[in-house]
Amino acid sequence: MIDAETNLAYGIFWALYAVAFVVFFYTISRLFRVIPVYAIRTLLQAALIVLLLTPVESGEVAGWWMPAWLHGGYETILGDAANAGRAFVNMGIASLVMVLVWVLDLVRYRLVKR
Repeated sequence: MIDAETNLAYGIFWALYAVAFVVFFYTISRLFRVIPVYAIRTLLQAALIVLLLTPVESGEVAGWWMPAWLHGGYETILGDAANAGRAFVNMGIASLVMVLVWVLDLVRYRLVKR
């Protein structure tokens, strides 16, 4: 069982990670404004969201989630292909969902531009 102090640290980590992501995403989105094509600009934003926000459940502690890029990279370095693969499968599924959202956004953009 995980104690209260560890759960507090877990919550603080996710709060700081979320705030850092929002600041980073805003900054990068401002840099992406120089790209003239809306589809490419939004595709890069979608890829950034998938890369940084896709979670994977920890193999050591049930109910704890962590960023898939971090878990997958760490497990790849350690040589645990099963856990790394689980993280990268989550990223693949998130990518498919985000491609669907991206296509729907392009349809919305085209309809509004008319």
